[in-house]
Formats: sequence, C-alpha cells, structure tokens
Amino acid sequence: MTKGLLSIFLCFFSIAYGQYCTSNVGPTSTVDSNVELVQIAGAAGNINFIGCPAVIGVQDLTTLSVALNAGGSYVLNVKFGTCGGNYAGAGEAWIDFDQNGNFDSYESIGTWTGTPPVAISAFNFTVPANAQNGTSRMRVMQREAGSLPLNPCGTYTWGSVMDFGITIGNGIDCTGFIGDDVNDPINITALPFTDSRDNSICYSNNNYVYPSPDIYYKFTPNPLIHSVHASLCGASFDTFLSVVDLNGNVIAFNDDVVECGSQSALTFETAGLGSVYIIVEGWGSEMGNYTLTLNADYVGLEEEQSAIIRVFPNPSNGSVRLNQSIGIATLYHVNGTELASFDTDESLHIDLNNFQAGSYFLRSFDGQVSQQIILVK
Repeated sequence: MTKGLLSIFLCFFSIAYGQYCTSNVGPTSTVDSNVELVQIAGAAGNINFIGCPAVIGVQDLTTLSVALNAGGSYVLNVKFGTCGGNYAGAGEAWIDFDQNGNFDSYESIGTWTGTPPVAISAFNFTVPANAQNGTSRMRVMQREAGSLPLNPCGTYTWGSVMDFGITIGNGIDCTGFIGDDVNDPINITALPFTDSRDNSICYSNNNYVYPSPDIYYKFTPNPLIHSVHASLCGASFDTFLSVVDLNGNVIAFNDDVVECGSQSALTFETAGLGSVYIIVEGWGSEMGNYTLTLNADYVGLEEEQSAIIRVFPNPSNGSVRLNQSIGIATLYHVNGTELASFDTDESLHIDLNNFQAGSYFLRSFDGQVSQQIILVK
C-alpha cells in the first residue's frame, strides 16, 4: 500500500542492529520522580525490586531475572513514584521478545500517566507464541513531564530507567536462521536466485521503514551484470522491498507494483555498485510467506559494437574466431568469474576447448566491447 513513501523513506531509512541503548539514556538527575517498585513472578524465579535512591542513566539490574514461557500470561507490578517531590509524568515497560536489541513499540507491555503518589500499576501481558528462546531484557521507564508513548532510548532530567533480565523458554528455537540483520545476511552468490521464507518466524525489525520483521540478503554484482530485477510477486502479504549500499544509502525501493498488486518488484542498475543489501519486509506490521526472485541483465554489445566485432561460430563446440582484434580480451563465466585472457593482437583464434558447456562473456580490457559466447558440447 503506497502512502507517499518517498520522502519518509529517504529521511528515516536506517540499518540498525541491536545493542541495547544504554549510553546517554534516562535521567540526568537523582531527585524527584522515580520508579519505586517492580515485581513480577515468572514461570521460574521472581523479581521484587525496591527503588530509591535514584540512579542517573540506565540502572543495570539484569542480574535480577525471571523465566517466562512463550504463550504464557503474567502480571508486572510497577509503582511509579518519587524519591523526592511529586510531579506529573508518564511510565512504560517493554520486553524485547524478538531479542533484536531494541525495545520496539510492539513490545510495550504497559503504560501509565499520573502524578504520584498513586497505586501500583498492574500490567497484564502475554508472551507472544513466536517469542524467541534465550536471554533478553525488560526495561521499565518513568519520565517526569513525559507523554506517551515514551522513547525507551530517550534522555531527560527527572525519572528513572531500569533494565531487568528475562529468559524466554518454550518459544521458537531460531538456531540456524540467517538474514535477520546486516551482521548475518543471506549471501547471494549467483543469479538467477530464488529463496522462499516466512518473515513472521525468527525474524525481527532491524530496518525502521516499517515495524514489520525484515530479512537481509547481501549481493555483490559482477562486472558483467548491467542491472538486476528483484520480485516478491505472489507473496502472502503486502510487501516492501528495498536495496541499500553497505553505508545505508538508498539505491532503490518499491512498495506496490502494477504487475503484482500489493507485492513489490524493482529493477536497479549495478554499474559502479559494490555489495548491496536487498531487504524484504512488510507494509506496516504485515508478515508471512514470500519468494524472492532475482534475475540479471548482462552487459552485451551495443548496436555500433555489433557492427565492429563478431565471434564465430557462436554457439561453438570449442574454438571461436574474432573478425578483428580488440587487444587483450578477458573471458568470464556468466557468474562473473574471470577465467582466462587472450591477446587478440597476436591471434584472432581463441581456443575454448578446455571449458565446459555454458554461457561466457568475452570482454575487451577497457570494457567497451563485450560479446556473449555459448559453448555447446
């Protein structure tokens, strides 16, 4: 669903993979507003923490930990209070269920607004069935003069931020799933390429265009490729597709495409590009099954080149001959692998008998002339 996305995407696109925000986060003063109590009973263990005296910044209490089971329901009790004077503010708590190192908006388990003294707030929540097994964090924040929703990485003057340990069990074992972030992308080694996945399982949100889970592919175009066409047509959900370089600069993106409705497809030129990330995600929070297909258009002869250079016979079962010299010529496999070089000033005959049947490119040293050769054996 296209929503005037261009300016938003260019302004807010980022690649981020989680290390919990702990520097320059939270209060800069120890007076007044502060969380006074945090209590939770888990499937194993419990937390019963009493606040005050206050702490500047993030209070690391991850040694206080409980175990929670995916699908289980629990109650987090928080008393938003003060270590001094009483002032209005807001409070919120998050658990990083997908363990991406971020406290995302969809991981908020409770909110509060008011002026202390107030009764204990009871946040009833259920751990998502698709939560990932392993060690995670719960963050509880109070911000004097704040408003909802709170920024879990925000800096302010009065209040508190506390991190507790969470261990999730009975969820999904994501061992072996790759592509969740830029540190572990799915590597594309050759085109054409096809890959089918479900981004609702074991994938989290590391690309902040939309809050949906995203999957990262890494591709390095070879010099014989002119452009690449990527398609998510046929996906079970409304998709969003983007291509960025390793610095996060946007190369191409698409939300909806005429050829497949609410699914995405795009073509990007590869001249001058190094490695890129191709990122699959959903519009909004959508997720589901998809198949990503990639196809390449290869560099070929321009019309004026075809009048200059000829390779014959083509297809060939072994050797070919040029109609004129193009200097040092390099033979590439269609996958971009450089195989051999020939000096066509010395001989117009090129022996390809040692190469297997397949598609190859013969390219001049300056790259101005390129000719595809088909070997059949």
